[in-house]
Amino acid sequence: MRRAALLLALAAPLLLGQAKPTLVPDVSQREIEIIYSFTGAELLLFGAIVQPGNTAPRPGDPPTDIVVVVKGPTESVLVREKQRVAGIWVNADRTRYRSAPSFYAIASSRPIDRIVDARTRAIYELGLDSLQLSPASGAAPAVQSRFDAGLVDLKRRAGLYYEAPGTVEITDNVLYRGRIQIPARVPVGRFTAETFLIRDGRVLAAAVREIDIRKSGFERWVARAAERNSILYGIAAVLLSIGFGWAAGAIFRRF
Repeated sequence: MRRAALLLALAAPLLLGQAKPTLVPDVSQREIEIIYSFTGAELLLFGAIVQPGNTAPRPGDPPTDIVVVVKGPTESVLVREKQRVAGIWVNADRTRYRSAPSFYAIASSRPIDRIVDARTRAIYELGLDSLQLSPASGAAPAVQSRFDAGLVDLKRRAGLYYEAPGTVEITDNVLYRGRIQIPARVPVGRFTAETFLIRDGRVLAAAVREIDIRKSGFERWVARAAERNSILYGIAAVLLSIGFGWAAGAIFRRF
């Protein structure tokens, strides 16, 4: 019994050294409601890095990096490529993606290419150049790469895809915080906020929190009406457009 206890005591430092730290993450808002005056929101992702055995970080420990990724629900996307023919822009080619993220934002303590290698970025989809976009067509690699870049560029210009390197702050290798900007045109649905703890190019821990973004008030009623009664909603929209057009014409004729 004494020998077993002695061996356990001697092995404890080795086992502790092999143990990995864990993350205790949270987000400032679990629900974001979109109303008529919604102009965007700032999402704060924060938390703590818990070392094995609840010990404090040692001065000689290698630096720790934190990467936070916020993803929106996936969607099917059709991308069309335009070409100028005889002075007119026409649709020349197109490709469809089965499941592209509707929103993607990544913030990190350092530029992501300085934290992990290309293989790790591809595994965990860290960075816009590492997204798994799931194309439905069997285009040639060069053509597919062109469409991938086009899709990312369109989303980036709409404010739905972006990177924020160097914006995650880490205090004493224990506390961290990062901010993600949610644009006014954000889609609704269930989002995921993933936090990655990285050291020496290796992902040591990861944690996920969910965020619900939904419409509220009149916007929510309109969205539900469009989903549940699409035919009646379409007819009402057409009649409303005709009514506004007739009213505008009557006012114009009077004045």
